[in-house]
Amino acid sequence: MSNAATLTTEKKGTWGGGRSPFSVSYGKLMMWIFLLSDAFTFSSLLVAYGFIRHSYESNKVTPWPSPDHVFNHFPFLHGVHLPLMFVSLMTFILIFSSVTMVLAVEAGHRMAKREVGMYMFLTILGGIGFLSCQAWEWTQFITGTHDGHIFADGSFFKGANLMKNEYGPTPFGDLFFIVTGFHGFHVFSGVVINVIIYLNVLAGTYDKRGHYEMVEKVGLYWHFVDLVWVFVFTFYYLI
Repeated sequence: MSNAATLTTEKKGTWGGGRSPFSVSYGKLMMWIFLLSDAFTFSSLLVAYGFIRHSYESNKVTPWPSPDHVFNHFPFLHGVHLPLMFVSLMTFILIFSSVTMVLAVEAGHRMAKREVGMYMFLTILGGIGFLSCQAWEWTQFITGTHDGHIFADGSFFKGANLMKNEYGPTPFGDLFFIVTGFHGFHVFSGVVINVIIYLNVLAGTYDKRGHYEMVEKVGLYWHFVDLVWVFVFTFYYLI
């Protein structure tokens, strides 16, 4: 009799499927788990950046470049010192695209197909705009100043790559390419996924399903990408 009671208690206390204890779908739960794992990756990169930068600033042998002196250019305004203005513009574009994504998700809850498509399209434009700005930023960083730099071994180099760096310590350029490149790859992936979702919206796929949860799931990814850029902008460019 006691064994039967024990078995009954164990069955009642175990989730046997059906309604999720987190009140979310399987897809959204898996997206949260993926974003959590990705957050650890970005955190590791930013922590590594902090340790490397601190090591250079503490030995006072090779000064760490000041971001407002390196990133002071703006398209079509040659010779004008505008520290971090272009990077700020990039940040605004990405944050604005996050706003349009919120509006797309909200419209999906109302089953408003036309509005979802419009806001998804604006989100895609924001992502493409950010990637275009980043491509220009990389070009300026690689080509460097017009005068270039003569290193101790007598070699001449202008700009930065993974081997030499006109601006200061080599890790400064390495971390720029790795951190911003890894984030840029996430933005590019998000744009590709958004295009796929946008085409499905136009095709009426989610109207047939009776919900726009897929828009909400890709919205989680897009907000994560935007949030990560806020940390990259703060730690790499501002501090």
